[in-house]
Amino acid sequence: MTSVPPDASAAPSDYWLLAGLPTPAAVTRGDQVVVANAALASLLGIPLDELKATPVTALIARFIPAERGWVEAFHEALTRDGTRPEHPLWLRIRRADGKERTVAATYAPGATAEETVVLLHDAEGVDTTRRLTEALGAAAADMLRARDEQEVLETAIDAVHRQGFYSAILLVEGDTFRHGPMRQEPAIVALAERKYGMPISEVRLPLGTLPHLAEVLARRKAAFHQDALGAAHRVHTSEVFEDIQRAYPPGIRALDAPIFVEGQPFGILSAQGLDLTPAAAGTLELFAQLLGGALENVRHHRVAAERLVEVTRLQEELVAHERLTVLGEAAGVVAHEVRNPLGAILNAVAVLRREAHLGPTGQAAVGMLEEEAIRLEDIVRDLLDVVRPLEPRPRLVHLGELVRRALGQLHGPPDAPTLRFTVDEAPDVPEIMGDETLLQLAATHLVRNAVQASPPGGRVRLNVEPVEGGVRLVVEDEGPGIPDVDPRRVFEPFFLTRANGRGLGLAIVKRVVLAHGGQVRASGRPKRGARFEVVLPLGPTRTFPA
Repeated sequence: MTSVPPDASAAPSDYWLLAGLPTPAAVTRGDQVVVANAALASLLGIPLDELKATPVTALIARFIPAERGWVEAFHEALTRDGTRPEHPLWLRIRRADGKERTVAATYAPGATAEETVVLLHDAEGVDTTRRLTEALGAAAADMLRARDEQEVLETAIDAVHRQGFYSAILLVEGDTFRHGPMRQEPAIVALAERKYGMPISEVRLPLGTLPHLAEVLARRKAAFHQDALGAAHRVHTSEVFEDIQRAYPPGIRALDAPIFVEGQPFGILSAQGLDLTPAAAGTLELFAQLLGGALENVRHHRVAAERLVEVTRLQEELVAHERLTVLGEAAGVVAHEVRNPLGAILNAVAVLRREAHLGPTGQAAVGMLEEEAIRLEDIVRDLLDVVRPLEPRPRLVHLGELVRRALGQLHGPPDAPTLRFTVDEAPDVPEIMGDETLLQLAATHLVRNAVQASPPGGRVRLNVEPVEGGVRLVVEDEGPGIPDVDPRRVFEPFFLTRANGRGLGLAIVKRVVLAHGGQVRASGRPKRGARFEVVLPLGPTRTFPA
């Protein structure tokens, strides 16, 4: 009898069990593939003969390019000293057709000391979960940076879809579901829109027609469907199910995960895919919880922003009130100390005008004295209008009539007659409840401001039109526009935009508008000039003095 040395090559017949094994398997000796089965050739996408004839290092370079470096080093150590790993190795294999697959490689001793049996187990489901966890973790960070709910939902649905799943979000609105963002087969979406006769986002589905989703919300727990088509068959009509069956592959799985925001049902995160394993479904369920947290974060940001705006408004009102209080005290002194001397000056001017011996120079001096005294009196009156409490006495007034009256009373600078005025008034402007005297004062100051800002030959445009719940007046000029500051500052007392201004007219306009519960805004025009917009409600909304 002839004995076989222990280091002799084992015959392929020693591994006959591997040939029919459905698991991809091979036996290696050094850099040689001693045995390989059809399952491995199928996995790699090459003929079995080619597989057996190719060195192991060449197979590594060709089919494991992404991890070639460390796999070649491991193979070299295995060939050199026979050290085999105790645990499976995770490998990302690229088939001959370019498709990738994740496998777990298990190494075991062969029939001789120089031989190693390698078994490749499909690990695509586990790898999908790992990749899904990484991708959704990154998406969760992006969602927390979003500043509105739609951005959060779009980020979430994109993240799920990029991992190879069909995805959709169903939003809870009262006792109905509404389709939110989705990434589904276009043919199915088109079919649904033809069936309902409207865009899919406008379709409302009563919760009672989707009991399986209502149960998900009631239980606050995700539902995993091993047979997604079977679940769809139980819900949809035969006609719709036939189209779904044609659009989606057999064996597709599905998950419906609840989304709760501040303890209340917000919607359902729905995903479908062939690689949707129970482990991946668990990851998606956790992601739905993170999605709810991101939506809460958006709402908290919105509430905080609204509160900040309110606090800022209250601070501005407090500062304005304090400023008006100081101005009021000063205005009282001015009215007492200046108006009496002004009256005496104007009386003296009237006496001087009756003097026959005044020559042309004297008459010019008296005229200048009278003009400046009147201007000073106007300043005192405007200052008092800015600081005195306003108590509107509302009655029905027509804003368009007040604007036309303001134009008729205009006594602006010498250049005013050279200006061109355009008044556009809608035919259906309703009357509003307001104080005619105060609103006339505001309209006059707006028109005067536009006239004083406009160059000779410029155009002043006025527009009166109805808006929801009120009437809007827009005044546009072709002057230098709003300086490079916050436009709200032009309504502050004594804020000047030109050298010959007083800084009081627009402050009066704002006080009158606010006293009527309205809004006033200033902005620069695209090319040149300024735009002032006043919106007044139809009825009084303020019950206290401004």
